[in-house]
Amino acid sequence: MQPQTSARQISTSIEARIQQRVAVLPAGLQAHIGRAQEVARELAPCHNVDPDRAALGILAHDVARAMPGPELIARATRFRLPVRPVEENVPLLLHGPVGAEILRVEDGLAAGGEEADLYQAVYWHTTFHPTLVDDMGKVVFLADKLDPNKRKRIPYQTEIMELAREDLDAAILEFLRRQVVDLTARGKEVHPMMLEARDALAARVSGTPR
Repeated sequence: MQPQTSARQISTSIEARIQQRVAVLPAGLQAHIGRAQEVARELAPCHNVDPDRAALGILAHDVARAMPGPELIARATRFRLPVRPVEENVPLLLHGPVGAEILRVEDGLAAGGEEADLYQAVYWHTTFHPTLVDDMGKVVFLADKLDPNKRKRIPYQTEIMELAREDLDAAILEFLRRQVVDLTARGKEVHPMMLEARDALAARVSGTPR
């Protein structure tokens, strides 16, 4: 399945560059993007999100996913991105921030203004972030996790999808809660931003000020 793209309020040159970057990704990664786009297009209308915009966010989210760990760390250093101990141990966690910066620095994507939602969606699609309040970014985060081929690793996808149709925050919170439990049970280090996002969403969903 070939990834699809179309969106308003973004220059055709940037969109073309994203397409070019995706075209050289491994076939398996391109297939993941295509499946996740289908999920994004299904979820987006439930929350008044432009399906084309959400599909573009998914198209862009893994532009750095195929980079080896040393290159991700080198790029992060070059872009002056924070590299935490957990990311030194698992450099793959940097592919979102590095991908967003590649699109900004090399392809001209603006980190603010009308393109900020796309930049933030790519940047935080792995761990989420407390300040990611744009619904397009939330759809991208969830659609990435709800790729049907990830069901073995995320067996609770059905529950997350049911929640996502009604409440994006509740769905992301449930995912983060389960992910933290799973990683901890397997003796894996949890990214601190994932913990911060979980706690912020828990407060938001319950209506309790932090």
